[in-house]
Amino acid sequence: MPLPTKPLLFTVTTDLCFDQRMQRICGSLAAAGYRVQLVGWQRPTSPPLTPQPYHQHRLQGWFQKGKFFYLEYNLRLFFYLLGQRAAAWCACDLDTALPMWLRARLGGQPFVYDAHELFTEVPEVVARPAVQRLWRWVEGFIVPRTRLAYTVGPALARVFEQRYGRSFAVVRNVSRLRTDEMLPPTPTAAPPSGYILYQGALNVGRGLESLIDAMPQVAGRLVICGEGDLSAALRGRAERLGLLVSGKVEFRGFVLPGALREVTRHAAVGIMLLENIGLSYYYSLANKFFDYVHAGIPQVLIDFPEYRALNDQFDMAELVSDLEPATLAAALNRLLRDEPARYQHLAENCRRAAPQLSWQHEEQVLLKLFAGLFL
Repeated sequence: MPLPTKPLLFTVTTDLCFDQRMQRICGSLAAAGYRVQLVGWQRPTSPPLTPQPYHQHRLQGWFQKGKFFYLEYNLRLFFYLLGQRAAAWCACDLDTALPMWLRARLGGQPFVYDAHELFTEVPEVVARPAVQRLWRWVEGFIVPRTRLAYTVGPALARVFEQRYGRSFAVVRNVSRLRTDEMLPPTPTAAPPSGYILYQGALNVGRGLESLIDAMPQVAGRLVICGEGDLSAALRGRAERLGLLVSGKVEFRGFVLPGALREVTRHAAVGIMLLENIGLSYYYSLANKFFDYVHAGIPQVLIDFPEYRALNDQFDMAELVSDLEPATLAAALNRLLRDEPARYQHLAENCRRAAPQLSWQHEEQVLLKLFAGLFL
């Protein structure tokens, strides 16, 4: 059977170098024979594009955040799309959806909605009722008009289905499992002498303030990979507590995916914390959860439904029900110092679960969805 050659165009507002979910999705579709283009945004700190098996394009403009950014991005995107051709137009989240839907409508091609999150329920939107009403209108306009819609987890799919009475497929945000990560672990008597790792955006609702406050009582050091709206505030918080000069907390900034994988492999414990300040966080299923599993490291994990369900199935993490510094310190110390047998049990369960929780499985779901789009 000949490979598909249909062109697909995806759009995001993120930096293409760091969007691992889109790298996986576009890479898998390109490997299956589709001609894929991914469009993103040029930031002042954006590094050069990394080589990928699909075409990449960055839009450029004056604004980097706020309402003027979204207005400028959508206008520039629409005019860019007028000069492009595709068999399907794939918007990733609501902030790229309107120009993509209009371009699909003008060309008579399918419009696809890839919901990385419940955009109307992220903390930055929930905190501003007028902004939330606007995005809820966009969501109510867009979702019923999609030919294909999918999201990152079953709970979010149910929310969309309940709101709009249409089905949402699930393509989980899982990293690809490498061959060397499939090898069985070598049991050791104690946790490795690695560090606690947080990877991801430094934004509101990630539990990072409490994590930094907990570090003076933790038997280990914390490495933070990422940047965001709270970058300066978190660095200032760590400095005031004397954690930077003591080496208890280290900020490494943005780390490209290939290098981040190595950073994760040398960690002892991963951090996956969120505050319950919107349904998007409460029902999330973040890629860092799976990155820690693939690295074979236990994690301190917020007790939200999707994470609890996976942990009930595989037992890979210490669940915490609140983000009090004392709670986080106790959970981290159990893994790093107090219960080595428990640590090894969780680490071995990570390695056993990894083949089932891998992109090799999820990409088969993705390819079937797009194959069905053109039947």
